[in-house]
Amino acid sequence: MPLTVRLPGRVELELAEYCVKRRITKCEAVKQALMEFLSANTGKPSAYDLGKDLFGPHTDAASTEDIARHSGRLLREYFRGKKGNKRKAMGAK
Repeated sequence: MPLTVRLPGRVELELAEYCVKRRITKCEAVKQALMEFLSANTGKPSAYDLGKDLFGPHTDAASTEDIARHSGRLLREYFRGKKGNKRKAMGAK
């Protein structure tokens, strides 16, 4: 089925360069791109979507806080908090 598409000049130039490098026709390149695009959007979750709950900071520090700059203070607060909790628990017995 024939289809006519108007491309911006920059896209047409990039497509032509792509086709020359790979020795394929513009028609074949567009077919491949459309097949890849359509198969990628079939409702399957992306790799990011599958693991997004595993990505990101794994710390209790505020996201705006510069952890590298304040690592010493953050470590002291973390370990003092643990010792404080132990002392409270021991004193309560």
